[in-house]
Amino acid sequence: MNERESMPYDVVIVGAGPAGLSAAIRLKQLANEAGSELAVCVLEKGSEVGAHILSGAVIDPRAMDELLPDWRDTDCPLAETPVTQNHHWVLTATKKYNLPHLWTPPFLHNKGTYTCSLGNLCRWLAGRAEELGVEIFPGFAAAEILFDDDGRVKGVATGDMGVARDGTHKGDYTPGLEIHAKYTFFAEGVRGHLTKEVIRTFDLAKDAQPQVYGLGVKELWDIEPGKHEPGKVVHTQGFPLGDDANGGGWIYHQAGGQVSIGFVTWLGYTNPHISPFHEMQKWKTHPAVADLLKGGKRVSYGARAINDGGLQSIPKLVFPGGALIGCSAGFLNVPRIKGTHGAQKSAMMAAEAAFEAIAAGREHDELSAYPAAFEGSWLHKELSVVRNVVPLVKKFGDFLGSGLSGITMWAEHLGLKMPFTMKHHPDHESLWRADLVKPPVYPKADGVLTFDRLSSVFLSNTNHEEDQPVHLTLRDPAIPIEHNLPLYDEPAQRYCPAGVYEVVGAETDDPRFVINAQNCVHCKTCDIKDPTQNINWVVPEGGGGPNYPNM
Repeated sequence: MNERESMPYDVVIVGAGPAGLSAAIRLKQLANEAGSELAVCVLEKGSEVGAHILSGAVIDPRAMDELLPDWRDTDCPLAETPVTQNHHWVLTATKKYNLPHLWTPPFLHNKGTYTCSLGNLCRWLAGRAEELGVEIFPGFAAAEILFDDDGRVKGVATGDMGVARDGTHKGDYTPGLEIHAKYTFFAEGVRGHLTKEVIRTFDLAKDAQPQVYGLGVKELWDIEPGKHEPGKVVHTQGFPLGDDANGGGWIYHQAGGQVSIGFVTWLGYTNPHISPFHEMQKWKTHPAVADLLKGGKRVSYGARAINDGGLQSIPKLVFPGGALIGCSAGFLNVPRIKGTHGAQKSAMMAAEAAFEAIAAGREHDELSAYPAAFEGSWLHKELSVVRNVVPLVKKFGDFLGSGLSGITMWAEHLGLKMPFTMKHHPDHESLWRADLVKPPVYPKADGVLTFDRLSSVFLSNTNHEEDQPVHLTLRDPAIPIEHNLPLYDEPAQRYCPAGVYEVVGAETDDPRFVINAQNCVHCKTCDIKDPTQNINWVVPEGGGGPNYPNM
């Protein structure tokens, strides 16, 4: 039997997204300023840094200004495209109405922000981190949390490589590696596999509201040069969603003559026939969107869940031996549609707490200075102002709810704090029976403006070693056919944006639930929306999944 080797570090960080990389950079900055040595390791499940990163993205540079004040004077991709225009469209089936700026609080106007590929920004941050001495290991998926004899987190283990689907060892089998650390940061992004375990183990969410989510489906297009307006930012609401769902679209004119377009469907929708992928395709048929894309070419595709819960859904941030940072904890500002600056700021505060603890000779305890710093930070204040937006829209609908949330944002912005914080309900509990609601009508894929899921997954460069254990696991294999199919027409067939789940032979006496795990783009929607929480997403072999080049 091959025993796992171990490597010691001061801090191990799971995930090379904006949070993980910012934490690593801040830790090394502090060590260099103090003239001390600090060993920092970042594990990344993607084949390279940025391979699994997907966002719109319009970025508030406030945290970057604190972390790396010189970034504008470098080759940082964030500096390429400042936002020059900001629009909010309310869409009907055929028309659009511009929402006047005067109706919205100033923090929604995108002044001083930038639009770029978040994946490319992470690649740049990784370079800065490595210059400071951070060790980054792409293609190594953290698959297991390690605990000491007192139940404290002492690190993580990477997944074994070369395991066949039946669990046997192939000829290239290599056991995982144990990474031991004084403190472990989980920066896995939304609905992280290990983050779920650490939240459950230490009951970190006991005083928080349930986290709720949206699914963002994104495409990158090359458009005709005459239509491209660098720095133009558009957000939309309304069409195509009906009363049983909420969400909205984005159009960001980025560098290189490209536009980032996408649509977010909040996963609290009630109609089990809804397909977030097809909502996005239908959104593109609106004349205002279709005219922009006419003559253009789709060059990339991806999908990712986002945290929508806000301040009241953030769990306890620390536990014995580590911390949750970035979207693992949920710092997204939903009405601003921005989370990168919050992820980075949370990471910096955690890094400062860990460095202080290590310098004092501590390890494996709770970094209480991190949540204390968050409570007093600009990030906490920013999230507090918008904490009631999502629940108001869900409770009162898209238009009335938006109006009420606008009133509360204005009031909070002007210093009148609302005396209430509204609650959330878990997304998986929201579905109605399939026979009580009508399926939406979606356009047929034409291969020019609208597309099917399989051709879309092809553009995401998704690949998994086929002969490996299926990473989409079922707690009870009978539930999809015996429970979900008769009640909800098995919604996994539709909420997955990658065609992973199929019901074969639905009209026969012997239907089968099929999992095409090789298609998975790691969006985590199935783990979130499955009505009985029967699907459990676990990490596949390191290096698998999408390979986003410019997302």
